[in-house]
This record gives sequence, C-alpha cells and structure tokens, in this order.
Amino acid sequence: MITPNLLSEFGLFKGLPDSLLKDISAIAEEVSANKGEFIFREGEKADKLHFLIKGSIALRVKLTSRPESITVSFVSSPYQSFGWSGIVAPNHYTSSAECDEDSNLIIIPANPFLKLLEANPESGFKVMQRITEIIADRLRNSRQALLKTM
Repeated sequence: MITPNLLSEFGLFKGLPDSLLKDISAIAEEVSANKGEFIFREGEKADKLHFLIKGSIALRVKLTSRPESITVSFVSSPYQSFGWSGIVAPNHYTSSAECDEDSNLIIIPANPFLKLLEANPESGFKVMQRITEIIADRLRNSRQALLKTM
C-alpha cells in the first residue's frame, strides 16, 4: 500500500499538504518490474507518471544515425521520478525506460493526477515547477550523451 508518508519522500511531492498526498496515494499503484523489462517505449502514448522506489531504470533514445539506442540517463536513486511526458503535452514518451535491474515502482495515472493538481492550484504550481526542473535536467543529460556519440 502506498502511503502519503512514502509519497512525501519523493522530491516531486515534498512540502505538499497531507490531504493532497492522501488523494494521490489513493490513485497510485505499486508495481514490480524485472531486469530487461520495458516500463514504456519511446513514442508511445504517455498516460502515467513513474516513481522509483528501488532498482535502476535506463532512459534510452533512438538516433536515426545509429542502429542502437543510446542511454541518456539513469534513474537509480530511490525517490526519483520519470515519465514526465504523462503530464506534458503532446503526451508521448521521449525516451524508452528499461529496467537495468529488478525494480519497484509507483505508477500514477496522469489524468486523475492532473485533476488533483487543478483542484489544488498552489500545490499544482509547485509540482509543475519541479517537473520543469526534471525536464531541464534530462535535456542536459541527453545533450551530453549525444555529444559523446559524435
């Protein structure tokens, strides 16, 4: 069972009211994934947010100039989030997420989550600010990884 206390450990949710964390925990689901399993693939419709409890997830992108995908980032520390495309239009994953080791995750469906943020605009603003920080970080990582391939 996912508790508000567990959610409060994630940077995305730090400082949010307990009542909102309780509502988010009610729509969240804990799942396990095995090494080599894909959580989502680049280009697929994005309709969830993902949060790492334990394990390691490699974020990979395909380049038209190479046959293999390149790893642009790892989500390997507990309480990190990934799959932000679920709440950012046009809602398609910009990378593939593959388990680098057996992992435990929390998955939150995007539409109910966005409705909770809309109903709590002050908290929603904080969450979306944090999402932009994640996007900026991933963009920096992707740029560095792409430069190394040249």
